[in-house]
Amino acid sequence: MDIMFLSFAMSMIIAEFHIDLAAGGLISSITNIGMLLGGIIFGVLADKFGRVKVFTYTVLLFAVGTALTGLAANIEQVYIFRFIAGLGAGGEYGIGMALVAEAWPKDKQGRASSYVSVGAQYGVILAALLSAMILPSLGWRALFFVGVVPVIFAFIVRKNLDESPEWLAAQKAKRAEKDNKGKLAQLFATPRITMTTIALSLIATVQIAGYNGLMIWLPSMLQQSQGLSVSGSALWTISTAVGMIIGMLTFGQFLDRFGAKSAFGIFLLASACAVFLYSYATGSAGVLIGGAIVGFFSNGMFAGYGALISSYCPVQIRSTATNAIFNFGRALGGLSPILVGYILQSYDMTVAMIYLAALYCVSFMVMLTLNNRQVHTIKAMKPVEKYEL
Repeated sequence: MDIMFLSFAMSMIIAEFHIDLAAGGLISSITNIGMLLGGIIFGVLADKFGRVKVFTYTVLLFAVGTALTGLAANIEQVYIFRFIAGLGAGGEYGIGMALVAEAWPKDKQGRASSYVSVGAQYGVILAALLSAMILPSLGWRALFFVGVVPVIFAFIVRKNLDESPEWLAAQKAKRAEKDNKGKLAQLFATPRITMTTIALSLIATVQIAGYNGLMIWLPSMLQQSQGLSVSGSALWTISTAVGMIIGMLTFGQFLDRFGAKSAFGIFLLASACAVFLYSYATGSAGVLIGGAIVGFFSNGMFAGYGALISSYCPVQIRSTATNAIFNFGRALGGLSPILVGYILQSYDMTVAMIYLAALYCVSFMVMLTLNNRQVHTIKAMKPVEKYEL
């Protein structure tokens, strides 16, 4: 919801602070850099001190950053406050996905991940509705003030969540403190592990680059190319989000039944085709239906990344690894809005969509390099040189 608030408010923020499109895209990029740093810091803390306790801190930090954004007096303050929000949001993702991985059977984690991930799309729909109601009358600042309310509610609810039994068991069985150090380095312990880490990071980067490139700028693209109003672009966003929800639930089933390579391969190639063809969509029906199809494939895959990354990580470093890998993708893929903004200034929507389609083709090729065998939890902590993927 918060990310889509930024998307709908972008034109107003650009106008108020007199910045260009690339500087506007930098807001999202800085948020994603904060997510990378927050993901690493809070991931390490969650592996050491517990999932739930650290999770509540990340949600609180996210709430503070969101509220402060509405108080920003200049674009520099917007950058700072979005960075703070990113710190909290980056920590939240990996911890939440670690909890899911440790609560569900291995053969159902794809579906479990999809059930959790669709919550983000409910947030997209809510953002579209609130933006249509608030932006015309109260402005973009009020939108971020509203955005803090459900985050505080989530913080209160999560305080009552029990700690992961698997994490508690791992804490009892862990070795001496010296064997527990250098957890981030374990992602690069051997050449094979390093290649897997790099591949997962690249795949996550493409997912974030594609999502941000589409969702940050497409409402503005459609307002210009199709003459849509804020309400019209909100309707498009809801249509796309519904497609995403159905796509996520479908992808979770595909992942559990057919494995990662088949599921991701089908959706990646379909995403490339759907995004490219969408640049030729015309008329209200074409825009709405095409948006739903693009959302179904391009963001349906989002449901599988938590399960995919968790399957390659032992419980002792799961939160750290999931946050580090996915938030690296957030930081690097978060630069995509800057590039898309430049493409829109220099070329047109078709070129921007070709760029996004090419990204999904690259991710497909990287996915083929992954070992199809998923690695489940390692029962006891081993020295880093003995880890195998």
